[in-house]
Formats: sequence, C-alpha cells, structure tokens
Amino acid sequence: MTGLPHLAARVFNTPLLIQRAKLEVILSVLAPKFELQTLPPPQMGPPMPAPALANEQGIYVLPIHGTLVQRAVGLDALSGLTSYVSIARRLDAALADDSVRGIVLEIDSPGGEAAGVFDLADKIRAASAAKPIWAVANDAAFSAAYALASATNRLFVTRTGGIGSIGVIALHVDQSQSDANAGLKFTPIHAGARKNDGTPHEPLTDEARGSIQTEVNRLYELFVLTVADQRGLSAEAVRKTEAALYFGQDAINVGLADRLGTLSDAVQQMHTELDAAARPLFLENPTMSLPDATVPTVDTDAVRAQSRADSLAIAELCELAGQPQLTAALLAEGVTPAVARQRLLAAKAESTEITSHLSPNAPTPSMATSLDDNPLVQAVKARAAATRKER
Repeated sequence: MTGLPHLAARVFNTPLLIQRAKLEVILSVLAPKFELQTLPPPQMGPPMPAPALANEQGIYVLPIHGTLVQRAVGLDALSGLTSYVSIARRLDAALADDSVRGIVLEIDSPGGEAAGVFDLADKIRAASAAKPIWAVANDAAFSAAYALASATNRLFVTRTGGIGSIGVIALHVDQSQSDANAGLKFTPIHAGARKNDGTPHEPLTDEARGSIQTEVNRLYELFVLTVADQRGLSAEAVRKTEAALYFGQDAINVGLADRLGTLSDAVQQMHTELDAAARPLFLENPTMSLPDATVPTVDTDAVRAQSRADSLAIAELCELAGQPQLTAALLAEGVTPAVARQRLLAAKAESTEITSHLSPNAPTPSMATSLDDNPLVQAVKARAAATRKER
C-alpha cells in the first residue's frame, strides 16, 4: 500500500468537491496508516487502452466512475480513481470519430478533487455544440461529478439515483497528540512565516484556518456560478441547496436534473432523436410521420380564414377583369391572389379590348349596339345609376 501517503497528501488541507460519506470512507483507510509511511515518488500507471467508442446505434457511453482526481498517477487500481485527464482523452476520441453521433456520460461518482474539474466542465459544455452530450446519474453524480453532469445538454437520474452536494470541504488532521504518545516531536525549520501552515503535527493556527477557508469560499462561489450558468438557474437558487443531496424526482423538482430514466433510456432516446433529425424535411415528403415533439403546431382557424379571404379576392379579380369563367380554374390550382392578378393582366394584354363572337357573314352591328355590349361601358353605366340613386 505504498500509494497511501500520496493519496493522503491529496485529501488533507486541500479543498475537495466530494460527498461527505465518501470522504469518511477514505479517511477510515488513511487515518491509521498514512503517518507511518514515507511518500514515494508518483508512479505512472500503464497507458490506458484506446476507448471503445460507438455502439451499434452510434451512441458512445463514456463511463465516469469512482473518486475523481486531476491525474490518477497509478492509483486507479488502489482506490478506484478516475482522472479528469482520462475523461478528456476519451471525450476527444469520441468527438473525432465520425461514427459517433452522440455521447452519454454514465456517472457513478461521489466527486473528488477541485483541481481540473471546472476546466473539464467547460470542455464538455463546448463539445456539446459539436455533438449532443447527455448524462445519466447511475446512481450518483455528487459534487465534482455533478459539476460535470450539469455541463451536458440533458441530465437523467435513475429512480434511486442521487445528485447535488454542491459544496466544498477541506479537512485538517491534528496528530500532535498521537505524535506525543508515540514519543515523537516534529520541529519544523522554515523560511516564510506561513510555510508551515496546515502541518498535521501541531494544532491548526488561526491564520492557516483563515487561508484554507478563503480558498474554500472561492471554489464554492466558482462551483455555484458554474452550475447556475450550465443549468439555467439563479445563483441564489443553487446556494439554497446548501450542498444537500437530492434523489430521483426531487432532483428534477429543484431543477438539478431533467428527467427520470436509466442509461438504456437515455441511449435509446438519443438514438431516436438523432434519427428523426437526420430524416428529410417533412415538407419534401408529406406522407412521412414525425415524432410528436417535431410536428409544428398549426392554427387551423387562421388557415381557414386566410383561405376564404384568398378565394374571395380571386373571384373579385376575375369579375373585374371580365373573366368570371376563370375563377374555378384558378381556385383549383391553389394560386395566390397576386399570381391570379398577374395571369389576368397577361391574358388581358394578349387579347383585344372587346372580343367578338359574331360570324364573318353576320350584318355589321351599329356603333351604339357595340358599345352597349362592351362590359366596360356596362360597368360605367351601372356605376352612374348607383350614384343617381344615392342622390
């Protein structure tokens, strides 16, 4: 267990974005052992295998499990750690793979280190503009893990799953009494008054406490603002959670998740939506059925009213042009009043002012008779008669 001191150095006197229950588990392992061992140099683990990407539906499930750290440095097998570096590497691979249409983060983590989490959250947020990225709390997305989950386009939580713990914690262990019982006395020799702040071999000074608290407050504010921005909530609403844990439907009710569902539900729903988005526009194929969520709403009353108005306008245009027999044909074609007007004007330009239906051998009518038959003259006479009646 030579990695325990290295892990202890990452737990004590440093702000963490981790669920308190998980922190207690880590402390139960470290407390009796870390002070008895020397800190070995960091050991780099074997290179991670290339991630297997898209499944048969083109959806890549990216697992985020265990305690989160900036770099695992070979401790994965020891304590079930997952590094932000490895998550980012897998995310980049999925984005670069043309066979991957969408990404689902499967999260089961109590959180972990603050260092690196907000940079990765920003990366996930930016990547979601290129490909849809969803997350599933299956079954835990607490603290730092929730910072990552909240950066996705859609967040599912299982019925037994939990999210939240939007807070920051730091611990100091005073082992000076244990040192005395063991007959040990540590004498620090240092330059710089604050160089020995936070040492476990003496009680925490007020100055050291204030320094740690300042950093905790700074990271907490960053955490709150990050979640508020990514989830579309107010900063005050996020602060009101007071780092509480929310499970199932309660997480949705406070705005920290979007819907209940399993990993399979999320994968299938993303697959369905991506397929629907990839189909041709329904206007090109009116017989194609679309999911309810993609069918546009239509005001049928407004459509009927507009259709009636257009029909009346076309009928009036035909009447004024002296071509009432064209009304039915134009309405059957479904043309607009503007198109009908253009056609009537074109027909007028191609014809004589008065169309004769007399045979060549018929007697020539008098001028008076010809004028009386002219529809324009008739319209003028009708207008004059109406005017006399009004007087």
